[in-house]
Formats: sequence, structure tokens, C-alpha cells
Amino acid sequence: MARKKSGTARKLLFLLLVCAAGLAVWMGGCDKIVSKFRSKSKTQPAKTERVGRRAPAPAFSGPKLAIILDDFGNDREAAEAVFALDYPLTISVLPYHTHSTEIAEEAQKRGLEVMLHLPMRAVANETPEAHQLEAGMSGDVVARELNGMLESVPTASGVNNHEGSLATTDAKLMGELMPLLKQRNLFFVDSRTTAATVAFDAAERVGVRSGFRNVPFLDDVQDVAAIRKQLELAMRGAKEKGTAIAIGHPHPETLRALKEELPRAEAEGVHLVFVSELVK
Repeated sequence: MARKKSGTARKLLFLLLVCAAGLAVWMGGCDKIVSKFRSKSKTQPAKTERVGRRAPAPAFSGPKLAIILDDFGNDREAAEAVFALDYPLTISVLPYHTHSTEIAEEAQKRGLEVMLHLPMRAVANETPEAHQLEAGMSGDVVARELNGMLESVPTASGVNNHEGSLATTDAKLMGELMPLLKQRNLFFVDSRTTAATVAFDAAERVGVRSGFRNVPFLDDVQDVAAIRKQLELAMRGAKEKGTAIAIGHPHPETLRALKEELPRAEAEGVHLVFVSELVK
């Protein structure tokens, strides 16, 4: 009996040792799994985090002012001066000029909005562009001219007319142009170089997102004090109408006036925006 009890005890002890060893191995595996999970949780962001994303800016319900600066293409220094202003300005670039493409591409990289400043025939036509839209052009010719101009200003998201006091009064010509802009999903702003323009109406008729200059030009008189007054009129127009589209040019006097006056616009509750935010 003593031997049987002793043998049974040894068997029980052996089984206990085997169980203990198995438990230790199992616990070790669990520890590895837990450790691995903890390591991952430290290095990986939680799923609820939005890494690298900013919260959207709240909508602004007050008066809005868009400023288009025309005639870029030759003066690289003027473009750099506008970039340095660091405001949401829209620049309109003439095609086929020395720096047209590089200014358009650089402006987009800097976060500005770019338009094609589309040359059109003026009444006087004293200094015509080498390529411009003329009354009597066929649809094919208008398409070819537009395609070439957009290749020269490849980052354009919209179009406004350069001069055009004659061309924008031609319903047939505007009727040829606007469907081409719609096909390319480009918006149109009528610079309103003549009261007889039909360009805006033609754009609306075919469903092109469009707008028009609805305050006086900023720098018909190239004098800082005069341009300041025009900017005041533009801000007043935005307050009265809710939105305003102003047009100026990169003259030294204009750039100086903008640098001095734009901070005041925001302070007075007029929000500066890209013109694409105001076209409908």
C-alpha cells in the first residue's frame, strides 16, 4: 500500500509540474501579445484623430469683396509684390507674354486664384494684342484662339475680358465663346469696359458661372490717394450690395494702396475672397 501511495504521489507531482510548465508557456505568449498590442497603441494614432487636417473655417455671412488684378504676363517683379501681400487676390494673366505661364503657375502654387485675361477687340483698338477675339470669327476660330490662350495660362479657373469694348457688344461672338467656357468648366467675369456689353447675359444664358465688375475700376487714376478712395468705394459697395467685384492693375501705386488699405477692410468687417466665391 505504501508503494502504491508513493507511486500515485509521484504521478500527481509530475502532472502538476507539467501543468505548471504549460501555464508558464501560455502566460509568456499572452505577455508577448499584450506587449505587442501596447507597443502598437503607443505608435499608432487613434482612429478618431484627423491627422494633418484642419477644421473648416466658419462660413462668413457679412459683406464680401473680390479684387481682380489684371494685365499680368510681363512684369515678374509686380507678380512677386502681389504674392508678398498675402491676401486672397485673383490675378488675371494675359496670354503669350514673356512670363505668362510661369506667373500663372507660381500664383497657383502660392495659393492665389488665376484667371485668363482674354484679349478682345476694343472700339479704339490702339494697342491690340497679337491674338484677340474679333467680331465675325467663326466658332472654330474662337475655339482655336481660346485653346491656345489657355495653354499659355494653364492654371486659369476662370476668364475675364481684356479691353473688349467692341467685342463684348457682339452677341454672336459672345454666343460662340460662352459654350466653350462651359465645356471647360470655366467661370466668366465681365469687366464691363462698356455699358453696352452683352457678355454677362450671354454667359448666364448658357449656364456659365458668371459675375461682373459692380464697383468703379480701382486705378483709372494712377495716384495712391485716388486709389485709396476707390478702394473705400469698393468696400462701401460690398457693404451695400453684400458682395462686390473690383478690378485694378499691378501698378506700383495700386500695390502700395492695397498694402495700406487691405488690413482695414477686414477690420471694418469686409471679408476678402477669391472672385470664384462670388460668381453664380
